[in-house]
Amino acid sequence: MQKKLFSGILLFLFLNLLIKPFWILGIDVNVQNAVGAEEFGIYFALFNFSFIFNILLDLGITNFNNKNIAQHHHLITKHLSGILGIKFILFFVFLAVTLVAGLIVGYNSRQFLLLLWMCFNQFLNSLILYLRSNFSGLLMFKTDSLLSILDRLLMIVFCSILLWGNVTQKAFQIEWFIGAQSLSYLITATVALIALVHKSGIKKLTLNIPFSISIIKKSLPYAILTLLMASYNRIDPIMLERLLHNSEGSIASGIYAGAYRLLDALVMLAYLVSVPLLPVYAKMIKEKKSPASITQTVFIVVFASSVCISTTLSGLSDTIMNLLYNSNTSEYARVFKILVFGFIPISITYVFGTLLTANGNLKELNTLSLITLGLNIGINILLIPRIQECGSAIASLSAQSFVAIAQIVVAFKIFKFKPPYRTIIQLAAYTAIVIASNKVFGLFSMHWIAHIACMAATMGLSLIALRLIKIKELIAMLKE
Repeated sequence: MQKKLFSGILLFLFLNLLIKPFWILGIDVNVQNAVGAEEFGIYFALFNFSFIFNILLDLGITNFNNKNIAQHHHLITKHLSGILGIKFILFFVFLAVTLVAGLIVGYNSRQFLLLLWMCFNQFLNSLILYLRSNFSGLLMFKTDSLLSILDRLLMIVFCSILLWGNVTQKAFQIEWFIGAQSLSYLITATVALIALVHKSGIKKLTLNIPFSISIIKKSLPYAILTLLMASYNRIDPIMLERLLHNSEGSIASGIYAGAYRLLDALVMLAYLVSVPLLPVYAKMIKEKKSPASITQTVFIVVFASSVCISTTLSGLSDTIMNLLYNSNTSEYARVFKILVFGFIPISITYVFGTLLTANGNLKELNTLSLITLGLNIGINILLIPRIQECGSAIASLSAQSFVAIAQIVVAFKIFKFKPPYRTIIQLAAYTAIVIASNKVFGLFSMHWIAHIACMAATMGLSLIALRLIKIKELIAMLKE
């Protein structure tokens, strides 16, 4: 099981590291440079606004399906036929609720049109995630990995043509970016659906009302969890855009988006670890096997990586923002220095939150998420009028840190894990070495690539020296 899990994680990471850095740094950044911070800030706030209501497209069905198919492979045909019908009905519910909310918030006619377009993209993205959850539940990590990069690969092609292909005399518009997303999602959803229909042998779609109600009831706790998590993860730029007056809010949201972009890319790596982890956890729990060993191993890797990456990038924030953007670089760097440390608690939640989800501890997770949302909103209201986008960065980091620590405590209590005191001491020593090394390397006028290389070497050597990673076990795993 460990072999299949880690091979799945490695394939996910390899393919996504191949495609998504170019998407983030080559396309997404250049789109913001092309349209400007204010225009991109409007897009980013609207995107996050539609993302909060995204749960109405799914109601927790994807997470439930991933866990359920992993434990009962034979149900895929029955579930696929029924759930696809539900997804299309949920789209109209989501559309109505989001557009009414947009009217209440007071978006103007252009913002409202962009929001409508983004709702369609959210539906396609939700459909892709559901279709992929079937492959993940079947432990078909290769197919899932390929589908995970297809939409971004297509967007790279389409946006490259629009940005640098000289196919139009007009300056790049944010509407073109949203349109490229629509076409990419549509192609990816079609490919995924064809592959899944071929795998399952389904003949036709049927809408079975009792079955639909049953699925929604079972998925509802997942839906509440996803809504709460989406809210405390995505509400910051919305509050910036709404709490600050006139263009000040859009610019602040755009600066936050520019700083958040790299964190978002890093979070995707942590998320990719959790995708194969959920069905593996679900299968182990069903077979009454202890998840302690896998949890500790994944946690060590995730924690060590996130600490090193966050510390390094925070120290290089001015250099990185100057490389990425044409203007507002000091503002981006100031926010990024704070925001990037959120990668550590977010990575932790993708380990322990996934474990609790697989075990069905939705009540505990929902309670923690509700508290986290309240904490995030409260700090935002307190700090945004005073320090604007930096206040949102502090709110995000505080909320993520709280929920990560709380999930660890709950997981240890439920699974009766014994506190690994030796590992805790080793990780504390490792963290101290990484922070001290970053400070020392910062004293030298070395190129940023050399700085990153030195920090990566420090991470590897420290993990081996502290025996957090054992060379013999590492070699054996690579051979497998």
